[in-house]
Amino acid sequence: MVISVPRLVIAAPSSGSGKTTVATGLMAAFASRGLAVSPHKVGPDYIDPGYHALATGRVGRNLDAYLCGTELIAPLFAHGARGCDLAVVEGVMGLYDGAAGEGELASTAQVAKLLRAPVVLVVDASSQSRSVAALVHGFASWDPEVRVAGVILNKVGSSRHEEMLREALDESGVPVLGCLRRAAQVDTPARHLGLVPVAERRSDAVDAVGAMAEQVRRGCDLDALYALARGAGELSGAAWDAAEVVGSSPPPPLPVPTLGAAAPRPPHRPERPRPQTPDGLRVVAVAGGAAFTFSYAEHAELLTAAGAEVVTFDPLRDEQLPDGTGGLVIGGGFPEMYAPELSANEPLRKAVAELAFGGAPVAAECAGLLYLSRELDDQPMCGVLDVSARMSERLTLGYRDAVAVSDSALAVAGTRMRGHEFHRTVVEPGAGAAPAWGVRAPERRVEGFVQQGVHASYLHTHWASQPGVARRFVERCRTS
Repeated sequence: MVISVPRLVIAAPSSGSGKTTVATGLMAAFASRGLAVSPHKVGPDYIDPGYHALATGRVGRNLDAYLCGTELIAPLFAHGARGCDLAVVEGVMGLYDGAAGEGELASTAQVAKLLRAPVVLVVDASSQSRSVAALVHGFASWDPEVRVAGVILNKVGSSRHEEMLREALDESGVPVLGCLRRAAQVDTPARHLGLVPVAERRSDAVDAVGAMAEQVRRGCDLDALYALARGAGELSGAAWDAAEVVGSSPPPPLPVPTLGAAAPRPPHRPERPRPQTPDGLRVVAVAGGAAFTFSYAEHAELLTAAGAEVVTFDPLRDEQLPDGTGGLVIGGGFPEMYAPELSANEPLRKAVAELAFGGAPVAAECAGLLYLSRELDDQPMCGVLDVSARMSERLTLGYRDAVAVSDSALAVAGTRMRGHEFHRTVVEPGAGAAPAWGVRAPERRVEGFVQQGVHASYLHTHWASQPGVARRFVERCRTS
């Protein structure tokens, strides 16, 4: 199979240069021309893909060579870009920045090489003139395999400033494909973990994406950018397919019903039977809404391919789990911003606890861990785990190599996965009698909780790297 989707990688010398504004604006501007645009984001970030989805009307997808492995970058890209006229890939951090201590691994440059895609460098030109040529020359010549094929100048102060920048770049041989004037920033508010997600400010986010598109239309040569994208090299190989990888993964060993210290079951709480879907499989309920916005699209696709019916619910609004729920996935997000509202929804908290104490599989990552705790910033949560969670001054951030310590609904002990931590909260204690993961760096430690069917941890993982996780989880839904 040959992959020939026109594509661009939008990169920058450093964070804060304007990549998200330019990439999202380009996506929206091209989509408004009637093109089917496939949006992608390098790295583990969940928030930018939400803005990309608004811009294009398609699911935003991540390309993370650390979490998924370099061999999956092109197949996952082809899966997302199938049937599209153009793909725009927003980079992460600076062009050559990747996983700490791992060379180019997970950098935008590496992904650009794996996709054989031209790179457009977004440069914050607000405090320089002729020096911009030296900067661009350095980035363009650092790795001959990375094709820096154009520059978009951001935060340009005046016509004279633009003229000086263009004159300097004429000598570099890298064409200027856009020039965005210094202006009030597009309304994309941020807080302790980055931009506020789309789900929390949808109407304002729509306006912000529209403003990004207008900035790009006014300042960029869209025809030249599309021509550049069409010159991307062909890729060979098959697109990633959830049904294929789930079907080819080894049959999951049946999980041990109870491992480690189980939380005490509340007294006088009857165990209600969980109804099944007509074909005998159970519903996998996935938390969504404003408090739980972090998820990779491939997770739901893998669960569906494994035979589950995936149904989204909102813990802020829904008082019961979806009918037929036999498994629960609670991903990342910002429950700390909604602790009083989550706590006030007592019927749902009780339903979650009842499901978990009944032995159903529950996969909780980061925000999900907080929601299952006894309390979050003194607000009662579901009480599935006997832990207390609170906001912290410290940012915990980085890739992690992990190994499953305990058999669980997700993996057998000894399974190796790579993950990512990104939070400003702390849970005490940090691990249960049966921990979820052993983490090698930055220090050796165990973390998380395996308790009956519950697997709860701070670690964000990408199941495309281990599709057997989804198959095992759904298998547990059948047998629990």
